[in-house]
Amino acid sequence: MAWLLPALTLLVGITIGFVAARLLPNAAPGRTQRQLDELQERFDTYQNEVITHFNTTASLVKKLTQSYAEIQEHLSEGASRLALDELTRQRLLATLQNQESLGDHERLPGATAPEAPKDYAPKIANAPGMLDEQFGLKGKH
Repeated sequence: MAWLLPALTLLVGITIGFVAARLLPNAAPGRTQRQLDELQERFDTYQNEVITHFNTTASLVKKLTQSYAEIQEHLSEGASRLALDELTRQRLLATLQNQESLGDHERLPGATAPEAPKDYAPKIANAPGMLDEQFGLKGKH
């Protein structure tokens, strides 16, 4: 009978351990699955926002293109109707057609492409360069 109490204690311990092992691991995968589902939902929401953004951008660019075409058409009609003579009308229409084919910096007469700022002083002919010992000195010593 002395062995009955330790055997019952061992049996109760094994039963409690088995029940705990069955319940506790299920809690951790359940929490991990919830986190995974939440991340998937956030990713799907983000993906839908990106798609909406690009669809809106495409729609706005399409409207801009249509507006530009309407403006060009309006200017062409105005040039045809309002020009005082045939030569002026032809010059206006030619200018409008040339503007459609040129880049932005070439549209205005005499306009040049913008130049990037220099990070150095340009060298003047027959003058010492920036690395010369005499550069910036007023007189020779």
